[in-house]
Amino acid sequence: MRNTAKITTAVLAAGALTLGLTACGSDKDAASDTSGPLIVAASPVPHAEILTFVKDNLAEKAGLDLEVKEFTDYVTPNTATEDGSVGANFFQTQPYLDDFNKKNGTHIVSVVDVHLEPLGLYSDKVDKADALKSGATIALPNDTVNEGRALQLLAANGLITLKDGVGTAATPADITKNPKNLTFKELEAAQTPRSLADVDAAVVNGNYAIEADLKPAEDALVLEAAEGNPNNNLLAVKEGQEDDPRVKKLAGLLTSPEVKKFIEDKYAGSVLASF
Repeated sequence: MRNTAKITTAVLAAGALTLGLTACGSDKDAASDTSGPLIVAASPVPHAEILTFVKDNLAEKAGLDLEVKEFTDYVTPNTATEDGSVGANFFQTQPYLDDFNKKNGTHIVSVVDVHLEPLGLYSDKVDKADALKSGATIALPNDTVNEGRALQLLAANGLITLKDGVGTAATPADITKNPKNLTFKELEAAQTPRSLADVDAAVVNGNYAIEADLKPAEDALVLEAAEGNPNNNLLAVKEGQEDDPRVKKLAGLLTSPEVKKFIEDKYAGSVLASF
C-alpha cells in the first residue's frame, strides 16, 4: 500500500495563498528538523509515483526516511515548502519556479533536474492538428509559464505566430498571426484534460495527461520536443536547505540508474529522464 497523504486542492490552496508565507508556530518544522523524515510535496503523477518507488525500493538502504504528500495544484507545494510544512517539493519546472518566486516573494531553489513531461495538444474531435477547423476553440493552462509553453507549442507547429522573444511569458495577446482564427479558453492546468469534451482541442501538461489516461507519446496531436527543452521537472527546497543530508540523499536516488529504468519502463516515452 502506498504510504502517502493526499491533500485536496480545495482545502489547501485557499489557505496557502493567505498564510503570509511565514513559518509555522513550532520551533521545529519539517524543513529544519533533519532528524525526522524528509516530507516531500508532489503532484500525484508521475512525481509521487516516482517518489513512492524510491521510498519502497531505495530509501531504506540509503538511510533515508521519506514521506510523500500529494497535492493536486501548482501553488500549495511551494507555499508549504516556504513555510516549512514540508522539507522539499517535486512537481515543477525552473521557469515556473522562477515566475512563482518573483510573484510571491518565496525563496525556493532547485536541487536537481529529474525528468521532462512533454506538453501536448490533445483532441477528441480531430486526429491531427491541421484538421482543426477555422474558429476552433483550444483550452490552455492559465498560469503564466505553462500558458506560454502552450502557445510556443502551437507556434512551433504552425498553428499561430508569436511576437519575437516572448518566450514562456507569451499570452494570446502576443499572437501576430492566427490563420485558423483559433479562440482560446484559459483554464487551471488541472482542468484542461477535463475540458476535451467541450473544446476542439486542449494543451495539457504531461502529468495531468497521464492522470487522465492519455498517453502523450501516442495520443498527442503535437508534442513538445525533448531536445534543448528548459522545462525539466526538478526537486526543490527552500533556500538554505540544499545541504540537508536528507535532501542530498534524495537527489542522488532520484537521479539513479534504478529511477531512470523505472521512468522508462512505466511511462514508455510519456515521461523522459533528464539525467
